[in-house]
Formats: sequence, C-alpha cells, structure tokens
Amino acid sequence: MAQKPSIPKGTRDFSPAEVTKRDYIFDTVKRQFEIFGFQPIETPSFENFETLMGKYGDEGDRLIFKILKSGDFISKVDDVTYSSKKSNSLMPKISDKALRYDLTVPFARYVVMHQNEIDFPFKRYQIQPVWRADRPQKGRFREFYQCDADVVGSDSLLQEVELIKLYDAVFTDLKLEGVKIKLNNRKILAGIAEVIGVKHLLVDFTVALDKLDKIGEEGVRKEMLEKGISEQSIEKLTPLFHLTGGSLVQLESLKLLLEGSEEGLKGVEELIFVVQTIQKLGLKSASLAIDVTLARGLNYYTGAIFEVSAPEEVAMGSIGGGGRYDDLTGIFGMKNTSGVGISFGLDRIYLVLEELALFPDDIKESIQVLCVNFGDRESMAALQLVSQLREKGVKADLYPSSAKMQKQMKYAHNRNVPYVILIGAQELEEGSFVVKDMKQGNQKSYSLQAPEEFLKTL
Repeated sequence: MAQKPSIPKGTRDFSPAEVTKRDYIFDTVKRQFEIFGFQPIETPSFENFETLMGKYGDEGDRLIFKILKSGDFISKVDDVTYSSKKSNSLMPKISDKALRYDLTVPFARYVVMHQNEIDFPFKRYQIQPVWRADRPQKGRFREFYQCDADVVGSDSLLQEVELIKLYDAVFTDLKLEGVKIKLNNRKILAGIAEVIGVKHLLVDFTVALDKLDKIGEEGVRKEMLEKGISEQSIEKLTPLFHLTGGSLVQLESLKLLLEGSEEGLKGVEELIFVVQTIQKLGLKSASLAIDVTLARGLNYYTGAIFEVSAPEEVAMGSIGGGGRYDDLTGIFGMKNTSGVGISFGLDRIYLVLEELALFPDDIKESIQVLCVNFGDRESMAALQLVSQLREKGVKADLYPSSAKMQKQMKYAHNRNVPYVILIGAQELEEGSFVVKDMKQGNQKSYSLQAPEEFLKTL
C-alpha cells in the first residue's frame, strides 16, 4: 500500500498564487530597504551549534532545531552521559550544528568575520527562512521567512528614527493602514527593576511584564510572585499598569517613577528624542505609541525595543519587531560595536493582507495573454505572435494542444488570464488576430503585422 504523503507540522506548501502574493510582499519590502540605503547579504541556513545557543534566553534555546552529527554519532557518546538522559550534556555530543533561529545572531557573526571588508556604519537587509521548534498555530509556523534591516557601527538615535520611518514606508506601500509601532527601552525596564529592588531578577521581571496584554495585570502579579518578586515590589509597579495620555505625557510620568535610577532616566531621554523627532517628521499611515511593558524577552536588546501590531480589526500577533543591541557582536569578540535592527514578520503580514483583501487584483494573473490552439497551422501563427509579445515583456503563452474550445477557455478562466487571443482559419486568411477581454466580455481584431496596437492596451 502506497504511503500517504504529508509534510511536517508547522510547514507549508505554497501554490503558484500564494508564491506570487508572497513575492509581492518581498518586492515591496526590498524596494523600501534599498530606498533607505540598505544592502543585501545572505547567510547559511544552519550555523555552528555554539553560534546560536545561549543567545536567545532559555525559552529561545529550547526552540532551536538541532542537527544531528553525521555517521554513527551515538556510539561515540560515553556511557555515563548517555545513561544520564540529560539533554544539556548529551546534545553537544550528538549535535554540532543547528538551523538558524533568527537572522540577527547570524548577522552579528557575519559582521565579526567580515569586519575588515565592511564600511561602517553597515546597513544590511536579509530576507531568508528561519526555523523554530514552536507549537504551530494561526500565524505561527516552524519554518517561516524573516525580513531584517539592521545598522551596525553607529549608536546614533537617528537610526531608531529611520527604522520607524522604514516600517511606515513599507506598510504605506502595502496599503496596510492602522498599524501600530510600539516602542520601549530596555534601560527603562532595568531602571524600573532597580527602583523596585529586583535588579537581580531583571529577566524574570521583564518576561512576566511582557505578558501583560496576554494574561492581564493580575496574571502578571501572580507570575512575578512565583518568580520571587515580593508583594511590596510589585505594589510599586501599580502606576506602570495605568499610564495614560500621549507618548510624551507617559514618558514624563516615567521620569517621576525612575528618579532613583540613572540608567532608567537615560532610557526615558532616548525615547523622548525618538518620539519628538518622529512627531516633527510625521508618519504616513502607521502610529507610534510608548508601551513600557514591552520587553520581547530577548537577552540581547540593550536600548530601544520595537514591536509592530496589526490593525485592531485583525486578530493577529505582532507582525514585526526589533531593537538596539549594543553588545551583540561582543559575544563573537568584537567589542564596542553598537547595532539596531528591525524584522518584518512576512508570513503574518501575508495573512493580514489576505484577511483585509489588500492584495492587488493584477498579481493574481499568472500570465497576461493566452493564445487558443486551433490546430497545426493556426498554432504556428499563434506561437510566432507569442514570441513577439514575450520580446516586448508580455507574459504570454499558447495552449499546447487543439483541445475543445470550452476546455481551453476554462483553463484561461482558472488562471485569471485577462486576455485570450484567437487565431482561427478565418483570421489566418485575413492576417489578423482576435483579442477577447475576459473581464469585460468584449473582443477586438488586430493585424498580425502590427501587434503594437494591442500592446498599447496592456
């Protein structure tokens, strides 16, 4: 009995129509990347085990897909390690590579390895797939594309401003209105932890705080208590849960809360600069909002933190995010090199555009013109016309056999072909071809000697 074919959970096949829509997003984002002065690079789909491990926190490390060593790797593991059944000690013995979890850490590795070839500040973009051993659900996959833009080698806050403008430009191009860009700063989070007396529990504190929109204030309080944060410390956070007013008003309120933290106040000043600059420059379709609970849970952010939310009418998680990482390249031996970057969640953006019917109608067209095949003589004339149209950049094709007209027209309809060309015996005699407009239903004749007249209508 033949095996029923399947694919791993969290992965997908893409139809021609889906690939075309994805390419539309890729091309839109890539165009704006290049307008903003970013250059493309690519890195391998898998990295050395030690390159990735320990860079994303405990949760991230668990979601990294490990690649088993080649050959009889189990026989080389000593009995004590094997019998312990502890993955932390066993894994390095049986795996020395892993699929990349994101594009940022491989980028940091790239910068360090190629630092003598790079002109700093280095602005790069990268559009490649990444893999995470996550639980599949709507908008969350185990294999998906990321699309990153990073600037390394500059600590200027103008880079944060530029990345916010880049987000706005891309979503404006995609006609996706109502996107909210949320902004925070890890210095503020560190400052809050300091003033409430839990600086030593910064990671636990930020991970819990980051869940406010998912589990609510009471849920956050409960999780913090479970992590060893006292009721007294949590009580000091109450004003944080109820900040009101615009971004600058909230930041002024934060100044009062963070009076005892130099680091926290520095984070506030950085955000004030970014917000004020964006207010002067303006945004086309997105909005910018301060969210002091935004933590993103990644160990390498040291300054600004970005997260992008889809329009409110779409039930979707974040569709982008990023931040400032002053010491990321330091883990590979390159100290004092600041960087900041953002990522576009392309698969989620696809789902949002699909749900809101924002894909242009013309990208559904796989070809612009299909010639009907009436037989040997007619098909030769049609093929010559197809060749002429292709030379002019028109996506044109000839149906391969002289099947029934109904079958050929159904094929054209199913492929969303806007124009069908008919060259029958009569047209051959007259030296003409008939173009049927599949949307309007009307048709018109043109001379085979002057197809340029038809080209003007495309």
